This record gives sequence, C-alpha cells and structure tokens, in this order.
Amino acid sequence: MTIEQHIEELRAELRNAVDANERRQIEAELELAQAEREVISAEQDGRVSAEPPF
Repeated sequence: MTIEQHIEELRAELRNAVDANERRQIEAELELAQAEREVISAEQDGRVSAEPPF
C-alpha cells in the first residue's frame, strides 16, 4: 500500500467514525501519515537529505 492509499483509507475511516475516541485515534494516525508523506516528498525533491548529519 502506498502512503497516498493509506491516507485515503484513513480519510474514509474518519468520515465513518462515530465514536469520539476512534475519531481522535484516526486523526492522529492521519496526521502522522501526512507528515510522513511530506518527508518522503522533501527527500525526493532534495529539500532535505536522508543521510545522517554526521
């Protein structure tokens, strides 16, 4: 599963979630997935390096 697919799946789950605790958990997971997507994009664009700083 790609990160984009995972994000779309989480969005669908969030739309269908009725329990407040479940919504918070899905929102947190969605936020992490979106941050991961941004890091991947930045590494691919050369905005950040995947190499350790030392």
